Amino acid sequence: MVPIAVLVTALLAGVVTWVQAGHIQRDLAGRARAALVAAGLPAGDVSFDGRDATLSGFPPWDALRALDVVEGVDGVRAARFDGDVVPVAPNPAPSPSSSAPPTTSSPPPTTSTTAPPPTDKAGVQAEIDRMLTETPISFVPDTSRLTPEGEQAARDIAIALAKAPADFRYRVTGHVARGPGGESAALKLSRDRARAVARVLTANGLTTKRVTYRGLGDTRPATGGEEDRRVEITVV
Repeated sequence: MVPIAVLVTALLAGVVTWVQAGHIQRDLAGRARAALVAAGLPAGDVSFDGRDATLSGFPPWDALRALDVVEGVDGVRAARFDGDVVPVAPNPAPSPSSSAPPTTSSPPPTTSTTAPPPTDKAGVQAEIDRMLTETPISFVPDTSRLTPEGEQAARDIAIALAKAPADFRYRVTGHVARGPGGESAALKLSRDRARAVARVLTANGLTTKRVTYRGLGDTRPATGGEEDRRVEITVV
C-alpha cells in the first residue's frame, strides 16, 4: 500500500505542476499580447515555453521594439525571434529644414578627400577602437538602457562596420565595476549592456549571425573609475 500511495502522490504532483505551467504560459502570452497591442504592435504573435517568449510575424522595422515590449512584461525571463530575423531601424523623420527653398549661395569648394574604409581585420579593429575612444558607448547609471549619446555612438559604429567585408564577425563584450549586488549582479548587468549594443548593431546593417555578445562583469578591470564601465567590440 505504501508504494502505491507514493506513486499516486507523485502522479498528482506531476499533474498539478503541468497544469500550473500551462496556466503560467497562457497568462504570460495574454499579457504579452496585450502589451504589444497597447504599444501599437498587433501585427505579430508571441508564444511561450515556460517563461521564455518566441516572437514571430513582426515586420523588420517593428521587431526590435516588439522584443523590448515583451521583455518588459513582468514574469518574462527571455525573448527571442523565430528564425534569423534581422530587425531594421525605422527611417528617421525628415527634418523641417529639408523643405526649405535652396539658398542662392553655393558652399565653398573643398579639396579634402575622405579616406576609403579599411578592409583588413587590423584596420577595422583600429577604427572601432578609435571611435570608442573618441565617443564611448554610455548607459543610464545602474541600467542597461543606452543614453541618447551612447545609442548614437553604437549606431555610428554599426554604420562603419556595414562598410567592412561581409565575412567579418564581431563580438560585443560588456564590463562593469563591482556594485552592491556583488559578482552575480555585475555579470548580469554587463551581459545586458552588451546585448543592448548588439541589438543596435543588428538594427543598423549587420545580420544577427555576424554579432555575438557576452558579459564579463567586473572580472577584467581597466585602470579604475569609469573605464571599468565600458563596452568593447572585437573583430573575430
